[in-house]
Amino acid sequence: IFEHPAGSYKKIFETCEELAEPLPTTVTGRIPSFLKGSLLRLGPGLFEVGDEPFYHLFDGQALMHKFDFKNGQVTYYRKFVRTDAYVRAITEKRVVITEFGTFAYPDPCKNIFSRFFSYFKGVEVTDNCLVNVYPIGEDFYAVTETNYITKVNTDTLETLKKVDMCNFVNINGITAHPHIEQDGTVYNIGNCMGKGATLAYNIVRIPPTQKDKSDPIEKSKVVVQFPSAERFKPSYVHSFGMSENYFVFVETPVKINLLKFLSAWSIRGSNYMDCFESNESQGTIFHVAKKDPGEYIDLKFKGAPIGMFHHINTYEDQGFIVVDLCSWKGFEFVYNYLWLANLRANWEEVKKAAMMAPQPEVRRYVIPLDVHKEEQGKNLVSLPYTTATAVMHADGMIWLEPEVLFSGPRQAFEFPQINYQKYGGKNYSYAYGLGLNHFIPDRICKLNVRTKETWVWQEPESYPSEPLFVQTPDGVDEDDGVLLTIVAAPGSQRPAYMLILNAKDLSEIARAEVECSIPVTFHGMYKQ
Repeated sequence: IFEHPAGSYKKIFETCEELAEPLPTTVTGRIPSFLKGSLLRLGPGLFEVGDEPFYHLFDGQALMHKFDFKNGQVTYYRKFVRTDAYVRAITEKRVVITEFGTFAYPDPCKNIFSRFFSYFKGVEVTDNCLVNVYPIGEDFYAVTETNYITKVNTDTLETLKKVDMCNFVNINGITAHPHIEQDGTVYNIGNCMGKGATLAYNIVRIPPTQKDKSDPIEKSKVVVQFPSAERFKPSYVHSFGMSENYFVFVETPVKINLLKFLSAWSIRGSNYMDCFESNESQGTIFHVAKKDPGEYIDLKFKGAPIGMFHHINTYEDQGFIVVDLCSWKGFEFVYNYLWLANLRANWEEVKKAAMMAPQPEVRRYVIPLDVHKEEQGKNLVSLPYTTATAVMHADGMIWLEPEVLFSGPRQAFEFPQINYQKYGGKNYSYAYGLGLNHFIPDRICKLNVRTKETWVWQEPESYPSEPLFVQTPDGVDEDDGVLLTIVAAPGSQRPAYMLILNAKDLSEIARAEVECSIPVTFHGMYKQ
C-alpha cells in the first residue's frame, strides 16, 4: 500500500485551461490496432470563479476530455461544457448557480426589490454535467444527477443543447448511471412524486434510435415505480442494478430532506449537501421489479445499513438475483468526506479524516425470488458458490447478509467496470476498479468475483481514474481486452498520460503522455 507524503495528489483538484486544438501525445509501447475510436471522460476543471471557490468535489465546472486513437497515434483534447452554470459564472465572474456543496450568493448588483422577487422564482437547479457521458439514440449527453442533461458533439466537444428531462417524464432528477441494452435502449432511475403527494422512484425507459429520426427522449416512458420508505424523504440514488429480466433498486439510509431542501434554499446560504441526512434506524431496503412488463414485486428485503453509489453487476441464477456492488459500511454519507479542503490536505490529515469515514467493501447480495411463508428462519439461498444468505422473519421480511468479495481497511475498490457489452446482466467473473487509498485514487485493480483473486497496477506519485474495458474484437475470454485509464503524474516531466493495460493481468501495453496536467475525472466511455 502506497503512502503519499509528498501530497502531489493535490494537483488533480486544480483548475486547468481548455485546449484550442487537439495536442499530440508521446506514445511508448504499441497502441493496439483495434483502438480506432475515442476515450471520452468528464470531471471538474474549474475549481474557482474569480476569487470565489467551489467547495466540494462535485462542484467544479464540467470539463470534457477526449483521447483520439488513429493509426497507432493518439491526440488529446478538452473543452469546458458550455452549461448555463459555466457560461453565467464566466460572464459574471462569480458563482451564479448553486452547486452540490457551494452556495451561489444573490447578485450583489441587484437591489432589495429584485432580490426579493427572484427569491420567489425559486431555485435554479444546476446543469453542471461533470459526472458522465452516454449515448441516447445517435446523440451523446454529458450528465450530472439533476433533471438537466446536456447534448454534446463528441467529435468537436461543442455543447449543443440543454435538455430538461422533466419535460418528458415524471422525475425530479435522474442518475448518471443508466443501463444501456445492445439495441440502444436506455434505462435510468430518478426520484419522483408518487401517488398522493408521497415520494417514489421511477425507472425510465428511453427507446433506441427512431426510424423517423425523431428524438428518442421525446418517447421516454416510466416503466415501473418503486415506493419510498419515508414519505417526504427519498433516499439518495446514484445507480441501480439490471439483470436480463429484473431491476434492483437499493434504498440506502442516506436521505434527502425535501422540506429542508425547499425551505433552506431560499432562506439562507445553503446547498444540496445541507439537505442530506441519515436515517439511523432504517437499514438498507432492496427492491425488485420485473422489467418487461414493469411490475413491482411486493417483497420486503432488508439488510444492515450501507452507503452505496455503484452497482458492479446484477444477474439471475436458478431463481436468485445476484447483486454485486461497492458498499460503504454504516449510514453516514460518504460525500461528507469529499470536500475539496479534505482532499487537498496533507497526507497525514487525509489519512486521519478517512479513519473516521465509513469503510468500503465489495459485497455480493443474493435475493431469492421464490419465497414461501412457511420457510421462515432458514437460509433461502441455495446457490452453491456463495456464502450470502437470505432469511425470512416472522413478519415476512427477508433479511439479507452479503458475501464479502473484497475488503481492505480504507482501501476502496470503486468506480467499478466490467465487460459490459458481453456480460452486463449476466453471470460473470471479472470486475475492474479504481483503488482509493484513504479516498485518494492511486491504483487500478482487477477482481475475480468467483475466486476473490486480485491484480493491481500502481506507480509512485501516479493517480489514475476509472478504468474502462474495451474488448479485443476477436476476443474469446471475458477478460480478452484492454483497460483505458487517465493517469495524473504531477511530478513527472509530462504530468499526465493515457494508460493502456492488458485486462488479463494489468500489465502495461502502452501509454500516451501529454504536456499538460489533467485534473480528476469521474466517468466516461469508449466510443468506437
